Amino acid sequence: MIKIKYIYSILFAFLLIGVTSVFSQISPGDLVQAHAYLEGMSNCTECHTLGEKVSNDKCLACHKELKSRIEAKKGYHASTEVNGKECTTCHSDHHGRNFQIIHFERESFNHSLTGYDLKEAHKKLKCEDCHKKEFIADQELKEKKKTFLGLNTECLNCHKDYHQTTLSTNCIQCHDFGAFKPASGFDHSRTNYPLLGKHTDVSCIKCHKKEQRNGNDFQVFKGIGYENCTNCHEDVHQNKFGQNCRSCHTESSFHEIKGMSNFDHTKTDFPLEGRHKFIDCKACHKGKYTDPINHSKCISCHKDYHKGQFVKEGKSPDCSECHTLNGFSGSKYTIEKHNKGEFALKGAHLATPCFACHKKEEKWNFRDIGRNCSDCHQNIHQSFISAKYLPNDDCRFCHTEERWGEQDIFDHSTTNFNLEGAHKKQSCRSCHFHESEEGKSFVQKFTGLGTNCIVCHNDIHYKQFDEEGITDCERCHKFENWKAEKFDHNQTRFKLEGKHAGLACKACHKIQNTEQYSYILYKLNDIRCETCH
Repeated sequence: MIKIKYIYSILFAFLLIGVTSVFSQISPGDLVQAHAYLEGMSNCTECHTLGEKVSNDKCLACHKELKSRIEAKKGYHASTEVNGKECTTCHSDHHGRNFQIIHFERESFNHSLTGYDLKEAHKKLKCEDCHKKEFIADQELKEKKKTFLGLNTECLNCHKDYHQTTLSTNCIQCHDFGAFKPASGFDHSRTNYPLLGKHTDVSCIKCHKKEQRNGNDFQVFKGIGYENCTNCHEDVHQNKFGQNCRSCHTESSFHEIKGMSNFDHTKTDFPLEGRHKFIDCKACHKGKYTDPINHSKCISCHKDYHKGQFVKEGKSPDCSECHTLNGFSGSKYTIEKHNKGEFALKGAHLATPCFACHKKEEKWNFRDIGRNCSDCHQNIHQSFISAKYLPNDDCRFCHTEERWGEQDIFDHSTTNFNLEGAHKKQSCRSCHFHESEEGKSFVQKFTGLGTNCIVCHNDIHYKQFDEEGITDCERCHKFENWKAEKFDHNQTRFKLEGKHAGLACKACHKIQNTEQYSYILYKLNDIRCETCH
């Protein structure tokens, strides 16, 4: 029994060796590791068609992911270099378990045949840098030990979305393949905010700030306000001119102003009034329009025409205290203000125009005048009146400020001729001014005048009453008038008695006519009756 079992074992062994030898003669070699599950005669038709070579259809029946891409005419296997070839041309098998059935020269491989041309930075990468399982979306492909399939051509398939879905996922719209920075394909002019003027020189980071978002670095490109300049720029005018900076400024510079003809200066701290309305802007804005101008006082812009004449304690009053914005000509300096100064205006001075006193020459002068009358008025009495009666040439010893020659206040009693009666009513000129011989001017005389009446008055009696060469009018007349109120006829040689007392003077004292003049004869040499009767 034991011998029989032994004989069967030997026969089975020989049979097995024979079968193996037969299979070895049919199969050219072991399949690659990926195809090892297809070993055995019963699996030959999985790849081979009986009596024919390996069929492409059978390859693609197993490799469905390639079949779908070929049918869609996508990828390397649909390229002109591969299309129409037998699979075995590149992928022959039965060369052993460790044979590389997928083999190509990586350094010389033309990646453009895959439908995705490698450019710039992508050319420098290794295959493994992109062909990673984490970049494969299809779960079945991801489970393969090794594959070059499963990647799409979108940038975000491999690259992290730095913009966190705030911008388009088509990175090529802005970036090239050389580097993400700078975004060479980005054109700001295609946005809703084209860059103009100085904005073209501004670094992106100035407007597009960096921050942390969702735990990652993030730069804000979307949602930035640009309706007004103040979205980015500080409003140095503090909304005095509104928010539309473009109405005055250009993008070239804040210091470059446009449209000044419509600029509303009333919105500034210095509204234009009076003559200022007609001044050219550059007359005040010497440099840039935006350079601050001190306008706290008129002299901030205007020269002190008076050259410090009104400076007190080191401070100069503002021009506006005297002048208006309608011009420097004229003044609003009132008489009330003038009267608070060293020289109060009274009498005729009230009606005197300013220039009569303050513009004697080309320039106006407001200092060191008015202390003495002679500062403005010529002393016409100089050398004619003794200094005793006109000390320091002060006209006020004789005159008031109302008018020359009226309401004179000189005290004539200080002289040797006291004024009485009608003399008090006379002007000084009546006695002290005499017409020149030519009749074209007056000669004044205050000293050396006699006190006799005939010095000023004509002797209409023609020396009838002279005594020792002097006619003393006061013997008959008073100072009030020329009536002979002091004359007493009874003190003469002929006393008036009887009917004589009632006669009029002219009844006896007749007019006498000579070749030169006429006069009334008062001194009768013959007083006999028959002289008249």
